[in-house]
Amino acid sequence: MHKLWQTIRTSGLLLSLIAAILSAVLINQHGLVLGQDFTGGYVSEFQLAQDISSSELHDQLTPYVYGEFRLSEQGALHWQLFQPPHNNSSTPLDWHTQLPDDLGVEILDSRYVGAQIGAELIDQGGLALLVSLLAVGLYLIVRFEWRLAVSASLALLHDVLITLGFFAATGMEFDLTVLAALLAIIGYSLNDSIVIGDKVRELVRARPDSTVSNTINAALGSTLGRTAITSLTTLTTIAALWWLGGASLQGFASALFIGVTVGTWSSVFVSATLPQWLGLSHSNYQRTLSEQEKQQLAEP
Repeated sequence: MHKLWQTIRTSGLLLSLIAAILSAVLINQHGLVLGQDFTGGYVSEFQLAQDISSSELHDQLTPYVYGEFRLSEQGALHWQLFQPPHNNSSTPLDWHTQLPDDLGVEILDSRYVGAQIGAELIDQGGLALLVSLLAVGLYLIVRFEWRLAVSASLALLHDVLITLGFFAATGMEFDLTVLAALLAIIGYSLNDSIVIGDKVRELVRARPDSTVSNTINAALGSTLGRTAITSLTTLTTIAALWWLGGASLQGFASALFIGVTVGTWSSVFVSATLPQWLGLSHSNYQRTLSEQEKQQLAEP
């Protein structure tokens, strides 16, 4: 059984490595579709007379809307059209004046929306994220042996990278709600990794005669039930949020769902398995006594 668990954990770690590399390639090749919170742009809200799919509506509006645009469903027969600020049309919000009546489009609102996040704030936010990750790494090094600390930090990076890779692959908008979801994912995954890492440390100290592989398997076995129940409960809540929260929260809920799922996976297959590859051993937790302490223990 221990050999089977070791094979499963090793395979899971390799799959995580492949997924992280693939996500990095997708982000580099396709990039993220930044929402209006980051770019600003022209927003038009309208209502349709009949229900049609997003692709059909896009095809019908293409001859009348100049340049690039994105559609998002806001509710029953309620749609939003977004045009980025680099649209070359001199009157980007006048596209609806050319629409034929048989399309059944009723314009509710048309406006220009400025970017809520400027380039300077994006740079500062990235720097703050980097500093926070370094602070988390230092905390983990103080609390755990460095191999466990490095593994937990890489698990966090793994979770964020794969979540961003999902958005790059699907073309979903990356807005402020998704950014908030990423921060929540970091906190959730870190908590799970700390619980498992603490159990690994406890058993490594308590079982010096057992192999590290068997000790990690035992630690995962004792925490797997707690991890599964917590993750399933969280995912159920996120699924309800995605189903009932409306279009404005779908990006947030999608990011959380992917992040929590990947975070649970990485807690088992990255943060708990990687320390063994980095050479974790029982001797890392065995204290070496000084000569004075040895003499004191030898005295009657």
